[in-house]
Amino acid sequence: MIKVLIAEDQGMLLGALAAMLELEEDLSVVARASNGKEALKLAAEFNPDVVVTDIEMPAMTGLELAAALKDKNPATRVIIVTTFARPGYLRRALDAGVKGYLLKDAPAEQLANAIRKVHQGGKVIAPELATEAWDTEDPLNERERQVLRLAGDGLTSADIAKQLFLSEGTVRNYLSEAIGKLGAGNRIEAARIARQKGWL
Repeated sequence: MIKVLIAEDQGMLLGALAAMLELEEDLSVVARASNGKEALKLAAEFNPDVVVTDIEMPAMTGLELAAALKDKNPATRVIIVTTFARPGYLRRALDAGVKGYLLKDAPAEQLANAIRKVHQGGKVIAPELATEAWDTEDPLNERERQVLRLAGDGLTSADIAKQLFLSEGTVRNYLSEAIGKLGAGNRIEAARIARQKGWL
């Protein structure tokens, strides 16, 4: 029996995914979480074989969850199921140790089969994303990404500096670098471009 934990912030979808997977004779949904932080806690408690998670969730994203599980529960394999067909997300997911990346509009049996394959040590990537991911290089470093994400959320340079324990000048430098790399006119446009590409 393959033990599965599902993390999804949309309640109806969480219930539907769990019900669908429970129909499979060899899969057992041992826990459900509505955000990444809760999923991390439940993973420590239930030690699932596979975690199926969304990317965009409150408290902790699916990518952050995958990276944390890689450290804390290295035997647990992670599959991302998302609406975001963005190559930047896939690149970051693979860097975080994710073994599967599917789109939410994929047929139901595809997820069950992906869980089995990943559990056996394989990888499953939505074919429409696989080639594109390697053609699109993420130009941002981790610090630029952090600063740009906060700027995109409407924080001022002073707010960002406080939150990240940096000087305002350093924050402005990171923003300027990110804006230049993305060919944007300002920080808001840079954040929008980076979000569209899946780099934030």
